[in-house]
Amino acid sequence: MVDDAARDSRRERRRGRTGEAGSESSRRPNYHSLKNPFLPQPIFSDDQVAAIHDTALRVLEELGIKVLLPQARELFANAGALVDPDTDMVRIGRDMVTAALASAPNSIHAHAGSRARDLTLELGSMAFLAGSGAPNVTDLERGRRPGTLADFEDLMRLVQHFDVLHMLGPCIEPQDVDNRFRHYAVNRAQLTLSDKFPFVFARGTPQVEDGFEMLRLARGLSQDEFLANAYCYTVINTNSPRQLDIPMAQGIIDLARAGQISVITPFCLAGAMAPITVAGALTLQHAEALAGLTLAQIVRPGAPVVYGSFSSNVDMKSGAPAFGTPEHVKATLGAGQLARFTGLPWRSGGGSAANISDAQAAHETQFALWGSVLAGATMCIHAAGWLEGGLSVSFEKLVTDIEALQTVAELCAPTPGDSDSIGFEAIAEVQPGGHFFSAGHTMARYRTAFYEPLVADWSNFGNWTQSGSKTASERATGVWRRVLSDFAPPATAAATAGVLDEFIARRTAEGGAAPVS
Repeated sequence: MVDDAARDSRRERRRGRTGEAGSESSRRPNYHSLKNPFLPQPIFSDDQVAAIHDTALRVLEELGIKVLLPQARELFANAGALVDPDTDMVRIGRDMVTAALASAPNSIHAHAGSRARDLTLELGSMAFLAGSGAPNVTDLERGRRPGTLADFEDLMRLVQHFDVLHMLGPCIEPQDVDNRFRHYAVNRAQLTLSDKFPFVFARGTPQVEDGFEMLRLARGLSQDEFLANAYCYTVINTNSPRQLDIPMAQGIIDLARAGQISVITPFCLAGAMAPITVAGALTLQHAEALAGLTLAQIVRPGAPVVYGSFSSNVDMKSGAPAFGTPEHVKATLGAGQLARFTGLPWRSGGGSAANISDAQAAHETQFALWGSVLAGATMCIHAAGWLEGGLSVSFEKLVTDIEALQTVAELCAPTPGDSDSIGFEAIAEVQPGGHFFSAGHTMARYRTAFYEPLVADWSNFGNWTQSGSKTASERATGVWRRVLSDFAPPATAAATAGVLDEFIARRTAEGGAAPVS
């Protein structure tokens, strides 16, 4: 028979497992800075990786990349690239790429609003980001709808709350804010609600400069101090196949000049914007990423850049993008090999093509997540909340995905194997047929021994039924509602509102800054 101490132990361990308001855990794990404990998994031989790299260099040398921004073409030409003024094609010699890889830093210190939130972006480190760039948002209470500023601010609160999300991002587009002023609202939300590492839009120099100035004001930085360290990042997407558009090229230039981080990410869908084979898609991706990286190093040798990968396949019946597929995982593993070949920190992508937060959404996102973990990705964007191939972010899915991220984070922590942990005395204490619930070894550890889930419910069927038979998504609603209800921004972040509002008021009166296209 289980005695009273054992029952108390089990009750204590069960607390906080349903995601209901008021649930608390005595366990305080540290998810701030993760090191990947897994050996990177290859899918290509070393010779094949070298061949993909060599072919990518051949693509840049012989075929080239179309660069729509005149300033970028001029920079390439001055550095020795061959530029065709009639077609805007730029052919980049492999010597230029090799020099760029040599000057790009292998380790980047990312300065957040709090030193406790700083990150080191390098091979072996691991950071997770929420889904980004969606036009829509969804939850069980209000349904699917165009994103608003209020939704964006709530997502920033959730991202700030969960330590396993390490960087901020443009989760959704606040479509109720005019695009001349939208970047002010997004930057203000990031800087006043969070002390994590922020994102800036690369939608033309005026918007980028506004973002830089808001960061300098919020962090109390001089121009020289800002230029000396990385305080923000942006994501640069090429237009596959082989095209770099005006705002993206300008973004590379603007961020490189300021010493801020560009995450240069081709979006290559095999069978649509890239060859249908994994190796072919990665060859094109690699060539485009190297072209963007080379431009950044031409502008400022040593500019911080992150090698980006977001290759998957399409549904050949509909042409729709697919995520979490075997091809997506293979492309991520191969991208990890190419990133290690360059020595650079790199970004992967998670996500799901499912339309709601269901079993399909969960398994697609988690396969994509494991692909990123086993490939050794430095940054995994769209790791939580992303649905519809990027058309929406779900509040419930954000929470259920965080459960998976926290599980991965727990695997990063060392597992004790000393004599006390091996527990001979505990085994000796319990007689055959007995139980370990009340053993001294258990009682000394039970409050913190095991991961306590955020949203999973481990109660039996009867207790689950009596509690309302809630699904994981329904329990997740209780989690995000509680987080938002209890949220208080970091005091240092909230204190920046006044100076930021003055800047926003002045720039708004001046007409704001329209995005460049």
